Amino acid sequence: MNKATSLVMIHGLMGSIAYFSPAAHMDRLSLHTPDLIGYGSRADADAHAITLEDQAKSVIRYLHERVGEPSWLLGHSVGGAVAMLVAAAEPSLVRGLISVEGNFTLNDAFWCRKIAALSDEEWSVEHRRMLDDPAAWLQNSGITLSAKRIAQANEILHNQPCSTIAAMARAVVRETGSPEFLQHARTVVSNGTPVHLLGGERSAPGWDVPDWVKTASLSYVIQPGTGHMMMLEQPAAFSDIVCAMIAG
Repeated sequence: MNKATSLVMIHGLMGSIAYFSPAAHMDRLSLHTPDLIGYGSRADADAHAITLEDQAKSVIRYLHERVGEPSWLLGHSVGGAVAMLVAAAEPSLVRGLISVEGNFTLNDAFWCRKIAALSDEEWSVEHRRMLDDPAAWLQNSGITLSAKRIAQANEILHNQPCSTIAAMARAVVRETGSPEFLQHARTVVSNGTPVHLLGGERSAPGWDVPDWVKTASLSYVIQPGTGHMMMLEQPAAFSDIVCAMIAG
């Protein structure tokens, strides 16, 4: 694998995807883990009226200004939808795309739909409950607890304000619920951009990937013994799969 190969990793509804120290596992890649609007270093940005298109445009700016060469994109969950929008809009910037249980349709937005249906007050209470008990948040996802995983969960939960999560959840429901949303994936496929699919064994059965996307993809890998947060449960194995996809 060429050391110069760039991989831009786009986090999901809650970031940052840098929490599992991907550079420690993928040291032959040039890694980038940008914060989306309203997250992490950009948490002060006004995210109330945010859209997935806005997030894709922010990634495109990052690619132009901070990477400066065609790169692989990896999008986890909501980040998978953003990555698909980027690849559809700027194919010359994208060497390939890895969708890690990325949102294709509204069927992939179970949690976002739940959050979007709550009032600001109701979501604030629910969010505070999560912040106060990161261990319970992991257990609800079927993840075996350890001190390291609880610390990582705490980092993830505190990475962005309550309002950003709500705004992104509403954007996901609004935009992926549109019949036109899948056109972006069709554009990526028709452009011939290499696409890989990666899911966790426990969660992949609920991933609504259109059959034509599966057919067009170079691979569809299921990571054993993991769920939707496979990079938290098995970071080394996750990284090995990603590196193999890029090398292949």
